[in-house]
This record gives sequence, C-alpha cells and structure tokens, in this order.
Amino acid sequence: MEEVEVFLLAMKVASSLALAGIFSWILYLYGNLWHKSQRVRRKLQMQGIRGPPPSFLHGNLPDMQRIQSQATIAKAPSCNHSDQFLAHDYTDTLFPYFEHWRKQYGLVYTYSTGMKQHLYVNQPDLVREMNQCITLGLGKPSYVTNRLAPLLGNGILRANGHSWSHQRKLVAPEFFMGKVKGMVGLMIESSQPLLLKWEQFIACQGGATAEVKVDADLRGFSADVISRVCFGHSYSKGKEVFSKLRSIQKAMSKQGFLFGVSGFRDKLNFSTKKQNGIANLEREIESLIWELVEERKRECLETSSSEKDLMQLLLEAANTNSDQNLGKDFSKRFIVDNCKNIYFAGHETTAVAASWCLMLLALHPEWQSRIRTEVAELCPSGIPDADSLPLLKTVTMVIQEVLRLYPPAAFVSREAYEDIQIGDLNVPKGVCLWTLIPTLHRDPEIWGTEANEFKPERFSEGVSKACKYPQAYVPFGLGTRLCLGKNFAMVQLKVVLALIISKFSFSLSPSYSHSPAYRMIVEPGHGVYILIQKI
Repeated sequence: MEEVEVFLLAMKVASSLALAGIFSWILYLYGNLWHKSQRVRRKLQMQGIRGPPPSFLHGNLPDMQRIQSQATIAKAPSCNHSDQFLAHDYTDTLFPYFEHWRKQYGLVYTYSTGMKQHLYVNQPDLVREMNQCITLGLGKPSYVTNRLAPLLGNGILRANGHSWSHQRKLVAPEFFMGKVKGMVGLMIESSQPLLLKWEQFIACQGGATAEVKVDADLRGFSADVISRVCFGHSYSKGKEVFSKLRSIQKAMSKQGFLFGVSGFRDKLNFSTKKQNGIANLEREIESLIWELVEERKRECLETSSSEKDLMQLLLEAANTNSDQNLGKDFSKRFIVDNCKNIYFAGHETTAVAASWCLMLLALHPEWQSRIRTEVAELCPSGIPDADSLPLLKTVTMVIQEVLRLYPPAAFVSREAYEDIQIGDLNVPKGVCLWTLIPTLHRDPEIWGTEANEFKPERFSEGVSKACKYPQAYVPFGLGTRLCLGKNFAMVQLKVVLALIISKFSFSLSPSYSHSPAYRMIVEPGHGVYILIQKI
C-alpha cells in the first residue's frame, strides 16, 4: 500500500514538474517573441515613427477591440434615398482603429497585433515607392495568407517569392488586353440571361416598374463570364464551386482573420466545428474542380482548336513544368489552386463593383442618361463590341469614380521578408505594411474638398489629372502585384453597364439600406435593391 502511495506521489510530483516545465517553456518562448517584436518596434521608433503603446503579449489587439465596439455602438442608422450617406467614410465603421490612430499619429504609424509589428502607410510618396518596389522580398503577409489557404490554396493570389513569380509568368498573359478583347462576345452572351430575367420581372408586374436585388444576378453573370472564357464551360457546371467558395468566404470573414493572434488563441476562438466545416468545403471544392479539369482534358483530346482557354493553358503549363524545386505535387496543386483563385477573385470583386456602380447610378439618373446617349451614338444596336468599348469615355469615368469611392479591395498589404528600403524608410524584416485604399481615395488633400462626392467628371482627362497624387488611386492594388484581372474587370464592367443602361432606367428602392460590410472585400451589407423600368 505504501509503495502505491509513494508511486502516486512521485507521479504527482513528476506531473507538476512537467507542467511547470511546459509553462516555463511557453513563457520563455513568448518572452523571446515579445522582445523580438519590441526590438523591431524600436527600429521604427528611431526613424520618428510613433504609434499606440502595446500591451504585453497582446499588442494593440485590446485597443482595436475596444475601438471597434465603440464604433459599432455609435454607428448611425442607414440613410435611404439620399446621396448624403456617400459622404460617410465607411472606414470609420469598418476599420475605426485605423482612423482613430491616423488622426492621432498621422499618415505613417506603427502598431502591433500580438507579436506582429505593423506599419500603416497612407502617405502618397511612400505609396509611390511601394508601387515601384520590385523585390520578391516584399510579399503578402504570411499570417494572413496562411488563414486564406482553404479559399485560395497556394495559387497566385496567396503565393510569395519564386512560386508567385513562376505562376504569374504563366497566368498573366491570359489577361493582357489583346486576349481580353477577344472575350467581349462571350461577355455579351453571358449577360443575356440577366437582361431577360429583369425584363420578365417587369412583365410580371404589369410592365411598369419592378424591384430587383441585383447582387446575386450580377454575381451569376460574372461567374458565367469566368466559366466561359477561362474554363470552357457554362456557369451551370461550375455553379456548385462558386456557391461553396462563397460559403468559405462568409465563414472565414467571421474569424477576424486580418488581425487575430495566430496560435492557440485563434484555435480557441474559432470552434473546431467551424474549422471542420471549412475543411470539408475545401475538399469538396477541390474535388469539383478536378472533375472539371478531367472533363476538360477529355475535351482537349477530342478537339484541335487553335484557340485555347485558361484551363487548357494551365494544363499545358503544369504538364511541361520543369522546375523541380517546386515539388512533385506542383502540377495538380498549381491547376486546382489557380482555378480556385480565378473562380473567386475573377467573379466576386467584379460583381461587387458592378453592384456599387448600379447603386450610385440609381442615385444619379443624369449619369444614366449620359451613358445611354453615348452608347446610342457609338453602338447603334445598343450592343458594344471590342472596337467601341474603348470609346465609351463616360462609362469609363463612372466606373473609375465608383472604384474610387467603393473599391472592393480595402487594403494593400505586404510583409517584408527581408530588410527593405522604401523611400527614406527602413522597414525591418517581419514588419507588415498596410495601406487603407478607401482612405487614400477620399483624402481631401489628394482629391480636393469634394473628395466624398460622386463626380465622375474628375476623370475626364484620365487618372493623371483627376487628383494631386495619381499614385494614390489604387483600386486594383499596386506594384508588381497589381491585379492581373484589371483589364478583364474593366471591360466586363463596361459591357454590363452599357447593356443594362441601354435597356433600363432605374432608381434606388426604399428597400435599400446603405451598410458597407467587409467580408474579405467591401460589399453592400444588405444587398443593392433598385427599381427598374424598361426603356
């Protein structure tokens, strides 16, 4: 009996020592990380960069949570049927800590989330320098991209360094303007179901006016364009992929993935059930995409067309890949991950931009009339083509102004993977840089006193004459990682706006509630409702 008691006592002592050892190791590890973070912070402070003082281990996360809670409580009710709400800088609601610190510390300041040191950069000169920086040592922040892995894999939107460079060389040529012009016919074809659906809505309501929630319809149109021009099949075949990607997007946007602390705390805050749900969606998406890939392989063997879509080119690029440094599984992962990237980014951001376009045009019918007149003059049939699209100056001005006020991408984010010089600023390795696009786009110092007003005419002579610092207009990001789909998105937006406005006039519905929401991109929180009439 005594032996058993001695054994149990020894076990308790051993357990206590083990727990104490583990606890000491955790403290040591976190202490080292904390001191490392503080050393980086001091390097920035020595350059005159200030910022909110961080708390031990958590950095400024408690401050961010407190400021966000206060902003949520103070949020004003949505305004309807008035363009006064356009003057509301929604960054005060969506990212209030950035605005709070910007007013306190200026256009360049530092803050931390846990052990990670960040640099807020909204000074036009430094934005220009970031734009000109071509080193692979400045990439997407790893702690953010790691969380986006279920949605994007290691495709071009998430990859860094040599992998990103390699993928860009393969994918980028498919979105050069010469190729995009050849897609206009398919874009027009993809728009027909949307136009027909809205005509039927009007007919069902007596041929007068119908209320339409445009978001889902524009998302379907944009998804069909991507499906047809990039992957050689209609939206119906890829519909399940789009739906599941949207589900992952919604689930991940609830995680606070941008500024949470990586590690144990994340896992505690984000339930295992939700993690398993995302993992299941990820597997289902990859299986669906691979089925489409296999189907495309069979079609390629049966046809000998010289015209190749992106799917065929991805297959060829993967099969001829000779870079052994990228690993044995690179070929399949390269195809599936880039399909996920293009499916998601290629249709989601364009559809959201189109929704914002219709919202603002519904508020400003005079710009509808100007576009309608322009389309009638340049496209007698009411249908644009590759030659007439570049001539639609009014349409272009409107799109540029919408992307200024409501850019779908809220941030340009980068991480220094080595010590980097940006202008006069020395950025230590490990620092993440954040540029808040909506703030740049609404800065009166850059855009004048009417920065918050919808005035497409400011772009009448192009971006270079639209504002004081043209480098501060970055709706498609900046630098070497400028959005590959810029030309594709602009052409698609021109096509759909020209077709809709040539057939319909519309105003904002009383059902519309203005509430921009950040779900990886800035989108209408409750959708866009308009009242349409057939012309």
